[in-house]
Formats: sequence, C-alpha cells, structure tokens
Amino acid sequence: MSAFAFFGALEIGLLYGLVALGVFLTFRVLDFPDLSVDGSFPMGAAVAATAIVAGINPWLATGLAILAGAATGWVTAFLAIRCGILHLLASILTMIAAFSINIRIMGRPNTALLGEETILTSFEAVADPMLIRPIVVGVLVVLSSLFVIRLLTSDFGLGLRATGVNSRMLAAQGGSTSFYTYFCLALSNAFVGFAGALFAQTNSFADVTSGVGTIVVGLAAVILGQTLIPGRKIWVSVVAVVVGSVLYRLVVAFALSSGMFGLQASDLNLVTAVLVAMALIAPKIKAKIHAKKLLPVSHSDNKS
Repeated sequence: MSAFAFFGALEIGLLYGLVALGVFLTFRVLDFPDLSVDGSFPMGAAVAATAIVAGINPWLATGLAILAGAATGWVTAFLAIRCGILHLLASILTMIAAFSINIRIMGRPNTALLGEETILTSFEAVADPMLIRPIVVGVLVVLSSLFVIRLLTSDFGLGLRATGVNSRMLAAQGGSTSFYTYFCLALSNAFVGFAGALFAQTNSFADVTSGVGTIVVGLAAVILGQTLIPGRKIWVSVVAVVVGSVLYRLVVAFALSSGMFGLQASDLNLVTAVLVAMALIAPKIKAKIHAKKLLPVSHSDNKS
C-alpha cells in the first residue's frame, strides 16, 4: 500500500468515525434501528457544499450541516413517537424523503467545491495536505468522542442509556423516554451530518448518492471495534468504535490496493458485508469453543 493510499484510508476512516459515533448512539445506547443516516450523511454534504458555494464561511456552513443532520434525526423520532410508525420503517421513510430534499437543496444531483475555501484550506497552506488533513479530521473526531463520553457519563446520559436498556423503568421513575429518544436521534444524525460536511470538503464535492451504504459502514465500525476492543466502560466503547472505523478502512484499502483475492474497487460493499458477518460470527464461535472447554471440567467436578 502506498503512502498516499494509507493516509487517504486513515483520513476517511477517521471521518467515518463520526458516523460510527452516531450509529453507536442509536444502535448501542438507544437500541433504535436508525437507517436515516443514509439520508443525513448526504444532507450534511449538500448543506455544507451549497452554503460554501453561496459564500458562507465554511465553519458556519459546517454548523448548518450539523443542524440539518439533527433535523433529519428529529423527523425520524417524530414519525416513530408521535405517529406511531415502526422504528425501522420511520427511518426508511426519512431516508427516502431526504434523497429528494438533498436535490432540492443543491438544485442538482451534485455540487463541486473545487477552488472554494473550506475548513481545511488554511491548514493546507502551511503543511502537506496529505498529512495535515488526517490530523485536522482526527482532532475533530477526538473532540466529538470526548463530548460523547462526557455526555454518557453524566446524569443526563444515565437517563439516555436507561431509555435503551429499560424504558419502562425510566418512565416509572418520572423520566421522559420520548425526550431522550428525540435528543439521541437528533444528536446521532448531527454527527452523521457533520461527517457528511467534512466528506464534501475533503473530497471537493457533494453528491446525493454519497450516503448509500453509510449505515453498513457505521455498523461495521461499531461491531468490528467492539469485537476487537471489548469492554463495558463508556470510554472504552467510544474509543473502540472510532478505532474500528479506522481499522476497517485500512483493511479495505489494503485488500483493494494489493489485489488480494482479485478484489476491485467495485467490491467495497462485498468486503464490508463479509467483515461485518465475520465480526458478528466470531464472538459466537469463541463462546462455543469456551463452553466446550469447560464441559469436561464440569463433568469431573460432578463425579467428585
């Protein structure tokens, strides 16, 4: 793997670490199957690109993208809670609607940012872009991770986690499960919208199809990371999903660049599916092997 490919994979892995944080909040913390991230990712890219082209400061444009992502998650929560639609179906409806809304925002299927000022422009002027871009994205991911850790370890975060573990108990204690659901879905998709905005600025374009498969990549990062770095502590889980995102991208980049097993760039989704399946199956196989090792011991204990 060349240095260019390595740093490129590191950059995109860190960028999708924000997506992994969002998926972690919904799937692991809230226990809400949210597929609307496939819509909020290009939503963030579309809003940021359109705002930058219109002459808005890139940092402000990124902030608008975060708000747009949060609004996408809020809509999913509204459909699920107020309208009583099945969680999975509510997120799919939001994802489908977001596709058309993104085209409306940009006025076309895609928008180019070539020659436009982005949040990376000032940094690229003082250092090699290949090196400085992963550093800038990495700093933003670290700050986001610290925010998530601080949030989930607070009293408010305890109520947020209780919503996913035992919502009836939380309601019996006077907590509002609806409020926590609205907040978590909005925050999750805000992170995904943030990732979409960074994606548009690092790749110099925004496209309505850029969100296809985002949920699969996010799940791959969460499952792979927590399989390799197991732990019950909040900070361990958060670090694991970000590390999982980076490792996933590095493994994919190595497999595609080396021509391993005859893989091509078009096989990215296949590689993702295989990695996720392996990460899901590995703990079960490990548990069965461990149970078989303990079985003879238990028999000998019974005889004695």
